[in-house]
Amino acid sequence: MTAIDLSGARRLAYSLVLAQAGVTLAVAVVSFAVAGGLAGRSALLGGGISTFASLGMALVAFGRRAAASAEAMLIAFYAAEALKLAVVVALFVAVLRLRTVSPIAMLVAYGATFAVYWAVLVRWLKHGRGTARETV
Repeated sequence: MTAIDLSGARRLAYSLVLAQAGVTLAVAVVSFAVAGGLAGRSALLGGGISTFASLGMALVAFGRRAAASAEAMLIAFYAAEALKLAVVVALFVAVLRLRTVSPIAMLVAYGATFAVYWAVLVRWLKHGRGTARETV
C-alpha cells in the first residue's frame, strides 16, 4: 500500500481558510462603514459560516487517515464535503432563526468567501499543483 503526500493540498486548504477569514473581516468592516452595526455583524456571520465550514472540511479531508491510500482519501473527501454542506445549512438555519440579520450583508459576505474558495482553487490548478504524489 502506498501513502499519498497531501502536504501541498493541506497547506492550500488552511491558507484558503485564512484567506476566507480575511475577506470576511474586510467585508464586515465595509458593511459596518456603509450600513452600520447590524450589517457588519451580519457580514461576520455570513462569512464566518463559510469560513467555519471550510475549516471543518480541511480538518476532515486532510486528517491522518486521508493519506493512507487513494480509497481512504476519497472517503475522507466525501465525508468532508458532506460535513461542509451540513455545517453551512445548520449554521444558516440557526443564524436566521436566532439572530436579527441584514440578509444582504450576510449573503454578500458568504458569497465573497465562496468566491475566494474558487479563485484560490483555480489559481492553484493553473499553476500545475493540482496533483497528488505517492510515496512508498
